[in-house]
Amino acid sequence: MLDITENQSEMAEEVQGGRLLTFFIGDVTYGIDMHHITEIVGLQAVTEVPDMPVFMKGIINLRGKIIPVMDIRLRFGIEERAYNDRTCFIVIDISGTPVGLIVDSVSEVMAVPPGEIAAVPPAGAGKSNRYVKSIGKTGSGVVLILDCERLFAEDELLRLANL
Repeated sequence: MLDITENQSEMAEEVQGGRLLTFFIGDVTYGIDMHHITEIVGLQAVTEVPDMPVFMKGIINLRGKIIPVMDIRLRFGIEERAYNDRTCFIVIDISGTPVGLIVDSVSEVMAVPPGEIAAVPPAGAGKSNRYVKSIGKTGSGVVLILDCERLFAEDELLRLANL
């Protein structure tokens, strides 16, 4: 039997000091542990790369460094929408590979106390919550805390590292 308090404590330790960069996809607030964040940059031209999964929009040249970019909406199976002046790239580091995440808008850096981090409820038969590692409770709302390591399968990450 899993001890929920112990599980919450382990999840809180995974979130660096409880500090998250929060962003929106539609009306849903997501968070990424600050230790994964490299920088946030405004929208810029993306060069398409052949034979990439549909959620991989292509690559950008960020100060001479080639960064693959993924549209989070498409990765999560959410309908694509036109980019606007609030759309931006959150550049993260996954196992030494930089990746740009295209998000609707960035919100803020927030602290989530360890006691306010909960486990993700089961998704149900045939479903998965593979991208969300925990849920942060914030006032009257919630933040879905992403597991950056699970945004890509191992073979996808190797392919990106070789771009």
